[in-house]
Amino acid sequence: MALVELPDIKFVEDDVNKVFGELVTVFQGMTGRVLNRADPEMMVLRAFALMFVQQRVLINQVAKGELLRYAKGVILDYLGDPETPRLQAEPALTTERFTLSIPLVNPQIIPAGTRVAPEGAEGSILFATKNAVTIPAGVTQIDVLAECTVPGVIGNGFLPGQVNTLIDPLPFVASVTNLTTTAGGADTEDDDSYRERIRMAPESFSTAGPEQGYIYWAKTASAAIVDVAAVSEVPSEVTVIPLLEGGVIPPQEILDAVAQKVNARNVRPLTDRVTVQAPEAVPYNIELTYYINREIAAESTVIQDAVGKAVASYALWQKSKLGRHINQSELISRIMNAGALRVNVVSPVYTPITDLQVAQDVTINATFGGLADD
Repeated sequence: MALVELPDIKFVEDDVNKVFGELVTVFQGMTGRVLNRADPEMMVLRAFALMFVQQRVLINQVAKGELLRYAKGVILDYLGDPETPRLQAEPALTTERFTLSIPLVNPQIIPAGTRVAPEGAEGSILFATKNAVTIPAGVTQIDVLAECTVPGVIGNGFLPGQVNTLIDPLPFVASVTNLTTTAGGADTEDDDSYRERIRMAPESFSTAGPEQGYIYWAKTASAAIVDVAAVSEVPSEVTVIPLLEGGVIPPQEILDAVAQKVNARNVRPLTDRVTVQAPEAVPYNIELTYYINREIAAESTVIQDAVGKAVASYALWQKSKLGRHINQSELISRIMNAGALRVNVVSPVYTPITDLQVAQDVTINATFGGLADD
């Protein structure tokens, strides 16, 4: 939601010169004396003015902190309580496949909480099955949802096949492996994301299926969700598309969690058919050459490092929002601000992106072309 441009608010005057002037006026009015600059009372009044200004700065900070736009930390928690609580840290999720060595005559139970570790993690990171499942007689495989035992982003990013070390031995289980990349782990919701959800909360009160309402409820599914689009191209049919922090495409486990939220009976109108799907990734490459002014050659190493960070920040910016067009002008701007003299961009080129899509960088090649004159 776009914020209305408003001037910075000030509840009490905290300019030291104005406060000092007010004290001098009050003192002269009460004593009937006109003070000169060298009078001792002027030094005393200036000291009082400094003390009053410090108090007024604190008053402004506290008063502004009670407004949604400026609130932080626990004050923001109170503003969101109780309808919109802050999302707490959540564990990463994946689907684990348990495989038996042979088909069994009797069913084999995989207990809830069975732990599996990523290869080489040495027990520092563990995933545990969320529910107990049973492998039927004569069947050798079963899939079960597992979550990281430590909430947060620490469990994200393990590729299929990497979470494959069974910590709790089970009879006849020959192997275990994750079928999906671990994702969905998130730290406690930060102030900016939480503030935005509080601002959107009134949209959730409607049962008519407004766009912002679906976005609000989808974001409550996980603190890892950084952006959501709700699109209705056909009457009574709504498609909800979530995107995870860092531009990660949400796995099926997150899509299922979002679907459960937006299809709740108190959220979805009876006439709506709501589906949840992952965004379509639009791949692009970053291929460019940049030059540094010869006059600041001594700073070239620092500038090269800054340019590398600028390119990485652009790639993150580009994939952190649905429907954000691929824009090489933004890339050039960031590199120039990092200290480059000029930039020759081969790719990307400007590419429109829809709300159902997200740009995803494939390769990044930023080459230092050397020193150049203005």
